[in-house]
Amino acid sequence: MTDSLGDALKQRLQTIHLVVFDVDGVLTNGSLNFLPDGQEIKSFNTLDGLGIKLLHQAGIKTAIITGRSSSQVSMRAKALGINWLIQGREDKLIALEEIWKESGESAATTAYMGDDLPDLSAITTVAFGATVPNGHPLVIKEADWCSHRKGGEGAARELCELILLEQGKLNALLEAYR
Repeated sequence: MTDSLGDALKQRLQTIHLVVFDVDGVLTNGSLNFLPDGQEIKSFNTLDGLGIKLLHQAGIKTAIITGRSSSQVSMRAKALGINWLIQGREDKLIALEEIWKESGESAATTAYMGDDLPDLSAITTVAFGATVPNGHPLVIKEADWCSHRKGGEGAARELCELILLEQGKLNALLEAYR
């Protein structure tokens, strides 16, 4: 999983205390589905959910910053114990800076996973910027790492396990499931 990462990126992963996720295209497949009454429906992947819970078990904080607002995202964030949820914001880096002020974290201790142009400034500012293979080509080019799985199909789980592996915490967490 980390063979293609250089030593500098592996070292940056060891300093991560906060992992931030975009929603549409990262925690979901990016499709927008609406019921006849206009209510939006989102599908989340349980692989990603457990990955986020593993981060929490390891003492790593999490956040969601999304450009859209959705009650489904609020429910999912609450169910997963997400530490910060910011919805309806296209200015992802400014929203992230607000989380840093509140959390005491910084770019040096943050990983961010996004897939499209509104995520780019955050991806290029943090210690470890991640994306998905179905993301915008410029985001893929600028990110430090790209998952094998697409958004909504376990991509966030890959990032979670990569961070935990490099911090030496993954095996102990997985052992609890044996």
